[in-house]
Amino acid sequence: MKIVLSRHARRQMQWRKITLEEVEQTILHPEWVEDSIKGRKNALKNINAKLLKVTFIEEGNTITVVTAIDKNQ
Repeated sequence: MKIVLSRHARRQMQWRKITLEEVEQTILHPEWVEDSIKGRKNALKNINAKLLKVTFIEEGNTITVVTAIDKNQ
């Protein structure tokens, strides 16, 4: 499975100090997943004292990350 970051997701990750590894772990091994708008999904996971929420779209063999948020901030 290929993971692609949108420009918005890259900016949000940089601004919120979220690493690519944290995003990948959240998508691949979430604690829970919920449906979102427009066919998107939200994966949530506690990592390194952060509650990460990663919004993504699955299209075939590609996962496109829309945004990443640290819910504790």
